[in-house]
Amino acid sequence: MKRITAVFCFALLSLCALAQRSEVHIVSVNDVHAKIENMPRLSAIVDSLRAEYPGLLVLSAGDNRTGEPLNDMNEIPAYPMVALMNQIGFDATTLGNHEFDSGPAGLAKLIDLANFPHICANVFPDSKWGIHLRPYQIFDVNGISVAVIGVVEVGPAGIPDSHPDNCKGLEFKPAPETLQQYSWLRDKCNVVLLLTHIGYEEDVELSKDVPWADLIVGGHSHTQLEGGEIHNGLLITQNVNRLARCTHITLTLENGKVVDKRAENIEVGTYPKENAATAQLLKFFSNNPEFQRTLCRLSAPITSYEELGCLMADAFCASGKADVGFVNAGGIRYGSHEAGPFTVADVLRLDPFGNDAVMLELTGEELKQMLMACNAADGYGFPKVSGIKCELIRDKKDPGMLKDIKITHPDGSKFCLKKTYKVVTNSYAAAVSVSPRKDQGRAMNYLTSQMIIDYLDGKEAVDYSGVCRLSESVK
Repeated sequence: MKRITAVFCFALLSLCALAQRSEVHIVSVNDVHAKIENMPRLSAIVDSLRAEYPGLLVLSAGDNRTGEPLNDMNEIPAYPMVALMNQIGFDATTLGNHEFDSGPAGLAKLIDLANFPHICANVFPDSKWGIHLRPYQIFDVNGISVAVIGVVEVGPAGIPDSHPDNCKGLEFKPAPETLQQYSWLRDKCNVVLLLTHIGYEEDVELSKDVPWADLIVGGHSHTQLEGGEIHNGLLITQNVNRLARCTHITLTLENGKVVDKRAENIEVGTYPKENAATAQLLKFFSNNPEFQRTLCRLSAPITSYEELGCLMADAFCASGKADVGFVNAGGIRYGSHEAGPFTVADVLRLDPFGNDAVMLELTGEELKQMLMACNAADGYGFPKVSGIKCELIRDKKDPGMLKDIKITHPDGSKFCLKKTYKVVTNSYAAAVSVSPRKDQGRAMNYLTSQMIIDYLDGKEAVDYSGVCRLSESVK
């Protein structure tokens, strides 16, 4: 009888163990864009959660770099961010489009310096670069197997949103079809997580095609979600850029299967604690007084991308001794600045890509076609200009479609489409603006950020409030 009772108790305990719930906890960030000053606070958040949840996974959905001079202008560009992620103990990142900003050689170096894997299934580098990517990684979280598969966005030109020269020697495939090759991980693992840098709307669309996954940790579109959203059974998370928030994800499992998914935002920028070791490392990387040098003073606040874009285009014109300057709208990295000092760091945050200036000699008609091509390729709006004004003519039946543009001189006088003009833009805009023109441009060996610094340096006061050189009509 005692033996029967013992066997029964053992069986009952076994059933209870099988039915016992377990949890996987994840901290995710996306589009940090080298906001290194917030890393000590993120580190403290991770410390707190790790103490409560051993086995915590810390993941990034890409675009870790580009946007902070202390990081981007380092002797090894973007190394400070990698070092800080190492110190915090990140478990993995996928690639964002800005991970390519130093080209294949720069990417290879950063991956080798990282203590965590770079997971991206739809990038195929030439072996000569030594870029050590993994398409997926399986993590053991207290006996729970978690598969993480990474993908980056691929634009209409067949590459991520980066300068074409940065992607030479790399092959890219669309994210959705690539992911289908890894559906077998569903049978192998308790949890399948997609770490994507493709944008919120694309994540929602993707969720229809990957019923075998449990969640998507997303980035690229800087979409602020309240915790997370459930779409087609998948939990999708994403935050705004610049490390304002991170996400704490809790997955509950029964019998090895996910039965509940929850996500909450944690404010990083206002978190009351910092990790002392991370703060010391940040202090080491922050010791560069040149970045804090004041170039000029803004006599009034700048409140729009249009105003800042006009400032940049004016700098291209003045420093390049050109008739016309323009900057693609996506090349303007913030949209406001308070009145007061404008520093070297402010310029490098505004124009962080290390683009070269390009000089072109274009007829008025060629300039018109190039501006329209830049608008179509860039995806962020019409370029900001200097030396001219542009009326954007929208299609009456489809106002979202740019039908034509009318160019005039700044005083409104007629602009000659047959005359040849000296035009300066950045190397990215020159590369993506595919249009009929005889002159494809010449590199000036002059960084556009340095053009802006030279233009502003020593000016007593600068005022761009209300400056706008674009107008619209419908025909």
